[in-house]
Amino acid sequence: MHHYILEPKDTLMSSKRKRIWIGSAFLIALPLLLFYRLPVIEIAGENSSFFIRDDQFVVGWIHSIEKEEWFERYQREHEKIVLTETQFKTFGAGTPYQGLETKTEDGFINMELNIDYEELHLTISRHVQTTLFFSDREVHLYEYFDQYDAVMIKTRNLPIWEFTRGDFL
Repeated sequence: MHHYILEPKDTLMSSKRKRIWIGSAFLIALPLLLFYRLPVIEIAGENSSFFIRDDQFVVGWIHSIEKEEWFERYQREHEKIVLTETQFKTFGAGTPYQGLETKTEDGFINMELNIDYEELHLTISRHVQTTLFFSDREVHLYEYFDQYDAVMIKTRNLPIWEFTRGDFL
């Protein structure tokens, strides 16, 4: 006596349909994965670079002449980095003059600005303690880069595969 196992035709068809749907979804998603970019901020030195996901950051340092703290707040807006505020203790060489509003608070002069940059150029030094602040983090750039390295900060749009394997601070 022979026993036959009959598999319902619907099961085979649903399995085949499922593979077709999955394959179709993959083909539709593939171009999105290839062309979709995620915005980041890149901090690039002479020998290495890092990324941050935040839209805002602050660069802080000790002024080399006045020996006072100086802070500049930046905002990523599309392909530009916008200087929105600066805080310093004394006026002198290099003090911005195009402030929208100026006030004093806790011994600092706070100046509201709106200055666009394609990229920022910094010279890193442990003497002036070049530091990056973002997301309640404090990153001492002078520990990541060599003394007097030229560092560029700019916006980038990373493909998803670079974003997932990128070096983020």
